[in-house]
Amino acid sequence: MQEIKSINIMEKFSLFEKQWTPHIIGELNGQYVKLCKLKDDFVWHSHDNEDELFMVFKGTLLMDFRDGKTVEVKEGEILIVPKGVEHRPHTNGEIVFNLLFEPKATLHTGNIENEKTVKELEWI
Repeated sequence: MQEIKSINIMEKFSLFEKQWTPHIIGELNGQYVKLCKLKDDFVWHSHDNEDELFMVFKGTLLMDFRDGKTVEVKEGEILIVPKGVEHRPHTNGEIVFNLLFEPKATLHTGNIENEKTVKELEWI
């Protein structure tokens, strides 16, 4: 049986610096729990088959949608982006500590690929 132990999320955030690069900290029911540090702008993308949950631990995440709406996600808040909805996460220049909860098959930049796309995720 796998060892069951608690995970200190802030300690895990201290183990990496690279931005917009998710790191896996857990797995359950075919889902990954990922941590990511975010700063400035990401790319417009969507996920055809998966909803995506963003939970902010530090800072404020801004999520743009194609209808012109921007949703602000503050520390301790979550945002769920439904599958198929095009979105662009960004920050106001600060580093945001974000937890993602999504199916293991979810592609980092969804339906597009560019220089920010991460194909191989690392466990920490």
